[in-house]
Amino acid sequence: MVRILGIETSCDETAIGIVEDGRRVLSNAVASSVELHGPYGGVIPEIACRAHVETIWGVLTKALQDAGLSLAEVDAIAVTYGPGLPGALVVGLAFAKGLALSLDRPLIGVDHLAAHLYAAQMMQPDLEPPYIGLVVSGGHTLLCVVHADARYELLGETKDDAVGEAFDKVAKLLGLGYPGGPVIDRLSEQGRPGAVTFPRTSAKQAFDFSFSGLKTSVYQYVQRELEGRAEGSRLKADAAPHEPAASTSLDAQAVADVAAGFQEAAVEILVTKTLRACQRTGLSQIGVGGGVAANRRLRSRLTEDAAAKKIRVVFPPPALCVDNGAMVAGQAHVLLERGRVAPLTLAVDPNLCLV
Repeated sequence: MVRILGIETSCDETAIGIVEDGRRVLSNAVASSVELHGPYGGVIPEIACRAHVETIWGVLTKALQDAGLSLAEVDAIAVTYGPGLPGALVVGLAFAKGLALSLDRPLIGVDHLAAHLYAAQMMQPDLEPPYIGLVVSGGHTLLCVVHADARYELLGETKDDAVGEAFDKVAKLLGLGYPGGPVIDRLSEQGRPGAVTFPRTSAKQAFDFSFSGLKTSVYQYVQRELEGRAEGSRLKADAAPHEPAASTSLDAQAVADVAAGFQEAAVEILVTKTLRACQRTGLSQIGVGGGVAANRRLRSRLTEDAAAKKIRVVFPPPALCVDNGAMVAGQAHVLLERGRVAPLTLAVDPNLCLV
């Protein structure tokens, strides 16, 4: 029985989880600073770093309490050392090194993207490599083959915006606030199917992604709609100068239609590329990880389209889609079994990608 404490501070969540034998989640404490970033429409690195410093001890205390353990009962310390915001990663790594040194426990450095992929595998033990891995988050969108020896074969990645970033930017354009993913997911249910359609943009390589063109298409559509409403308002005012001019902002139904159209296009791009990867590799299982893996349309569309091709899809529960310490601890168990322990000289790698 091996209990690993995992620390995650790659972005705006301060998270610590404790996992037993790589599968059983004993605790998964998360403190998010998302409300602090909301007014700015995105994550501010300095604010995120300060929040990590201020909350990490409290998150550790809660993780231990939830697990019913003391620090002395933890067998190893795991920590995300990349990719992510440099300063945020430094806070988590320094904290992990202090714990490992003071407790005389092994330190395990974990790739954030590998941890997201392991989240699906952790909840479904029969999802055994090799399988197609899809990471969809605010900072990353990629396809890979997950191999049994904790090795990853990168097939393709985004060449511009990550899909989660595109969700945030479209939400900002529509005045929906930050973060954009959850609100677009909810609002899309009110959109009229097919009322607004956007092009399914694609990168040149078969398994690469591109979402900047889709984002631009949404921007251009909204601008045309606003200009049309402004012109209509002007003509109406000229014809009846004593009547109030109509609003030049999109109404609630129009916003919902745009949100639904954007989401459908983004999801279709992800689904098409992922199933194409299965066809090319001959693999019949898919594991999905990352914050956008909680999107309900992606979950339903990918599951349905894959089932039609006799392909199985595994999503983590929503609590393990967002950045969390449990996925870090779980992935660390795989590394520990292979003797992949890190020295105390381990440094952060903000550009790390599936090593």
